[in-house]
Amino acid sequence: MSSPAPSDADGLTVGQVSARLGVTVRALHHWDEIGLARPSLRTVAGYRLYTATDLERLHRIVVYRETGLGLDRIRAVLDDSAVDVPGALRAQRAQVAERIERLQGLGAGLDRMIEAHERGLLLTAGQQAAVFGPGWDPDWPTRAREAYGDTTQWQQYAERSASRDVDDWQTVADAVAELDRALADAMDAGVEPGAPEADRLVERHREVFSSFFPLTRPMQVCLARRYEADPGFAAHYDGIRNGLAAWFRHIVDAAARAHGIDPDTATWE
Repeated sequence: MSSPAPSDADGLTVGQVSARLGVTVRALHHWDEIGLARPSLRTVAGYRLYTATDLERLHRIVVYRETGLGLDRIRAVLDDSAVDVPGALRAQRAQVAERIERLQGLGAGLDRMIEAHERGLLLTAGQQAAVFGPGWDPDWPTRAREAYGDTTQWQQYAERSASRDVDDWQTVADAVAELDRALADAMDAGVEPGAPEADRLVERHREVFSSFFPLTRPMQVCLARRYEADPGFAAHYDGIRNGLAAWFRHIVDAAARAHGIDPDTATWE
């Protein structure tokens, strides 16, 4: 903002100064009331008029205020000869730099959030293969976005994904793999639906799945049914152990009944 030329600044009204400096009339009145910037002239009718000197002071006030200085500090900078003006401005410059750094960090976080909502998984195809194994389909996040992008669960998944790096996803993948092994071992051992060990595995599944989005018991029932009915999911689970998808649905149904939920009427929430 350039300082107004004295030749066209003398005798400006509050409205004219407001328009010229981009400051509200209310702010100018307030600064007048507290003695920070008072107009030097008045018309016969009593209207305030700002001189070129007044405009120079207002210009400095506006500049200092834009840097974040409070009005009391601005007054001291303008009127107190003992104040170290360069020092005060350097301190304010440091605060501005810190604020810029925080905003840049916020901007980067928002960029990741936007990308996560659009892509789902913020890993390269190579990173996905390293984390999830060579059988992983790197196009899955795109298909999932197309199918579920308008759901609450996708939004929750994206928010978690935005904050995760390769190591974080490796931890999730390891937890899923360990759960799959535990399910297979339990089925091999003949664990029956409704047994304490089966119920613990159902709870463990809900806990592991919360890495993606919160999973209620009715939603878990729906998901278990999809594991059995969907060819892709069924191939995954039955590839671990033949019949694992159906066995998992049975233990989920039994756990749901124990909590007063009818698996036949459970719906996705």
